[in-house]
Amino acid sequence: MIDLRSEAAARDQLLTRRLDTLIPQLLSETGIDCWVLIGREYAEDPVLATMLPATWLSARRRTILVLTPEERLAVARYPVGQAFPGVWAPEDEPDQWTRLVALLTELDPKTIGVGMSAHQAHADGLTATERDALLESLPPRLRKRVIPADLLGLRW
Repeated sequence: MIDLRSEAAARDQLLTRRLDTLIPQLLSETGIDCWVLIGREYAEDPVLATMLPATWLSARRRTILVLTPEERLAVARYPVGQAFPGVWAPEDEPDQWTRLVALLTELDPKTIGVGMSAHQAHADGLTATERDALLESLPPRLRKRVIPADLLGLRW
């Protein structure tokens, strides 16, 4: 019989293996350079929820995950488990959106996929409020790179 801690560790290990192997492949196949998943506590994007550690019930406050073929980052108050190191320090930059914009500016992706879909509900997890805040925060040159990541979410 496996105990709950061992089960959670095994699940997180499998998640990390999937992130390591599938994400670079799926990003390449879908033509998305950077995948940004955004969810607020108790209102997670269904895809984002599949990337949370086994011991988390929900995202914390606002959680922003940024995935590229080379790295996975959390623009969040805390690291998101072992898979997503935190890259936002509120004491250094109080505004989470400003930190995300700085990161995206540094990464300079040609396409930024987000959880929007006209046809697949479980790939349409970016709420209207978070979408509006994201688009308002982005400078025009990055804003025009935002595209739906529905196929990416489905394939994940």
